[in-house]
Amino acid sequence: MKTRGPLFIFIQSQIYNRRRFQSAPAARENFFREGCGSVFSKIFLLIVFFIITTAVGVYFRKHDASVDSFVLGGRSIGPWLTAFAYGTSYFSAVVFVGYAGQFGWRFGISAVWIGLGNALIGSLLAWTVLARRTRVMTRHIDSATMPGFFGIRYGSDSLKIGAAVITFIFLVPYTASLYNGLSRLFAMAFDVDFTVCISAMALLTAAYVITGGYRATAANDFIQGIIMLIGIGAVIAAVLGVNGGFMGSLEALARVEDYTVSSAPGIFASFFGPAPLDLLGVVILTSAGTWGLPQMVQKFYSIGSEKNINTGTVISTLFAVVISGGCYFLGGFGRLFSDAAGVASGGFDSIIPSMLSGFSDLLIGVVVIMVFAASISTLSSLVMTSASTFAIDFLKSGFMKRMDERATIFTIRCLIAVFIVMSSVIATIQYKSGVSFIAQLMGVSWGALAGAFLAPFLYGLYWKGGTCAAVWCNFIFATAFMLANIFFRPGFPALLQSPINAGAFTMLAGLLIVPAVSFFTAKPADSLVEKCFLCYETAVTVHAVESLGAPAKAKKP
Repeated sequence: MKTRGPLFIFIQSQIYNRRRFQSAPAARENFFREGCGSVFSKIFLLIVFFIITTAVGVYFRKHDASVDSFVLGGRSIGPWLTAFAYGTSYFSAVVFVGYAGQFGWRFGISAVWIGLGNALIGSLLAWTVLARRTRVMTRHIDSATMPGFFGIRYGSDSLKIGAAVITFIFLVPYTASLYNGLSRLFAMAFDVDFTVCISAMALLTAAYVITGGYRATAANDFIQGIIMLIGIGAVIAAVLGVNGGFMGSLEALARVEDYTVSSAPGIFASFFGPAPLDLLGVVILTSAGTWGLPQMVQKFYSIGSEKNINTGTVISTLFAVVISGGCYFLGGFGRLFSDAAGVASGGFDSIIPSMLSGFSDLLIGVVVIMVFAASISTLSSLVMTSASTFAIDFLKSGFMKRMDERATIFTIRCLIAVFIVMSSVIATIQYKSGVSFIAQLMGVSWGALAGAFLAPFLYGLYWKGGTCAAVWCNFIFATAFMLANIFFRPGFPALLQSPINAGAFTMLAGLLIVPAVSFFTAKPADSLVEKCFLCYETAVTVHAVESLGAPAKAKKP
């Protein structure tokens, strides 16, 4: 018997529900009164989104003749595509549904500081500090991945393999977490099983990433970023309209009381909220954390020119202000739409869907497409990073050293499919059985990756004194600390029992561990270090519009 695809099953279920719905005259009249806001408009939007996304992947297939082209787009991606690829990889359903709901509930309107931190530290400062040096050095040493950078920069193949293993262990469960936030919105909008949502998301991502590589991913990220910008604006306007605009919503939020959090009146509408230290930990982890995440940093590898860096910095920062700031701003009003009993039964992930459940079908359809686009873009970035890292830095370096360009690309494509299947299975298991270990591992993955990689990468770009032993110490400390946070959390100090605060701590600790250990461990060969840093001393010629040049010398009288 022929197997039905998930999209067919989804459409069939909607047709069946609609027919049953239309059996009653009153319901049929209401159906025609809704017009374009019906469930069919949501299905139509999804189908159009599927077609466009897949077509982009097919279009860019012909451009991927080499590993460098497939993984990095030939290092010639323009500023708009790079900036949107960075932003859409940064923000997904985890932010919109999970983090916005959770931190908006905990901190109220002060959660907006998280969005501003994401924009200023995670985007503006990251581009300013990392983009140019990353692009110059990684091209100079011919590194296509973050573990590859560690191996060449610190002169250790074992370091490269170790970084690849850490990337694999913590990126796959983080990838699985993307499905969870999306499932609640799909359940609210379409009443479909979670596995159908997973299958559709996995198949679509596989279709264009495997086919078109990084160029297709970047182009689709741009399209998906536009959808996200439109969607977040529409949702914020609708939510604020319920309580009489911004001031009315703020006044209503000031009247909310929760003595389990704070006895101060109007605390959820205050400037720093009920827990400023916890808020600071979230800002540090979600903002500075991007500096050490492979799927984020590797976006800088593909930048085409100096002008692209300057333009991309502005675009990426503005994108983060709107998307991240908008998400946390929206989540800050979550207490106006949910009560403590509802959160206790459905978890923090239920807050944003409950805010949207009363709006029109058309708006819900736009939101579903927006979150679907955000999740797809992040998922594609994660699986591309995981697959390329595992193929280039683990398999080719250790077991398949004779792989040529064609074989490497084929291996990466196969691994992309494998990682998508693995993340889908993990997400399904977690959803069906409620395995807490998987959920906890998802929560610490960001902190473990950023804690392990941020300091070694930053020092590797700017400081010649870093050592291989120091990097290994930081890798071991960050991963062990975050894993211990899963199994021995009650034994941690109260402030560090939160995975968010623990992740922020590992990142800050790494900035001390790497230089401290480097001072009393063996340095890499001077020739290796000088070879890596030689790229910064190369003279380049620019137009006067980009530089005023050296000051003119005054003539002697």
